[in-house]
Amino acid sequence: MVRETTVGVENLIQPLFITEKASPRTPINSMPGIFRFSSKSVLKEVEELLKVGISTIALFPDTPIEKRTEDGREAHSPNGLTQQTIKRIKDAFPEICIMADVALDPFTTHGHDGLLGKNQEVLNDQTLEVLSMQASSLAQAGADIVAPSDMMDGRIGVIRNALEQGGFKNTIILSYCIKFASSLYAPFREGVGSGSTLKKKDKKGYQINPHNINEIFIEADLDINEGADILMVKPGLPYLDILSKLREHTNLPLAAYHTSGEYSMQKTAINNGFIPEDTIYEILLSFRRAGANIVVSYFSKEFAKNHRFI
Repeated sequence: MVRETTVGVENLIQPLFITEKASPRTPINSMPGIFRFSSKSVLKEVEELLKVGISTIALFPDTPIEKRTEDGREAHSPNGLTQQTIKRIKDAFPEICIMADVALDPFTTHGHDGLLGKNQEVLNDQTLEVLSMQASSLAQAGADIVAPSDMMDGRIGVIRNALEQGGFKNTIILSYCIKFASSLYAPFREGVGSGSTLKKKDKKGYQINPHNINEIFIEADLDINEGADILMVKPGLPYLDILSKLREHTNLPLAAYHTSGEYSMQKTAINNGFIPEDTIYEILLSFRRAGANIVVSYFSKEFAKNHRFI
């Protein structure tokens, strides 16, 4: 009766990795208990998520290497893996809410979120047109939420204009507004296959410096003014102070991403008996207490199935 903060299935989004491979489920070695799903097996997974109360999923593709190009054109193909998977899921489960990632790293041969110039520099402005085409194709396929995770400057405004011109005024933009250059994304990059293409390069040129705090307000105000509906902070646990400061700065809905690296550390500790399972609830609650309305977590399904945590 006196709890000030709660966390429930309505606050959670389950990320799902998808693949064109025929195998129903392919394990991701660095993420215990997490798999890449085929076009058929993902339908069964969505059905199970709905049964336990998870109503929103986030899709991330593992694009075949032969379809990756310098310009990432597969990102906006109407026959792309994500686009076709969205249609398939919506046909089977029209009630599910689908969030689709907007970035080029799963589609490029170099593993960056944007196009590269002659000197291997990321071309911010040239990338915007490709991102807008990608977002439009995802909305056309049936995505309820498009989530730009690329961190290019100005992409929210360009995507908003493209969606409205295409007749998708009600498509939500969830912006990875505050995305730090973190080492905690490594298992995710295995999941989408961009780790092998990125190799030893990094994304510090366009993701936020972890040393900075005041920069988050500049990023937030830009995305708010350009038409973002929801703002995301990523990673989660090491940046709860950032999430809290952003909550004080805006009344827009906020999301936190409980990243792959955080998940893998916690899950490994649980599997080895170092910490109990109820730390899942405790950590998800910390995001809510810091100000997140939404938590994107690989623990979402596990939490929903195990109500003793509550």
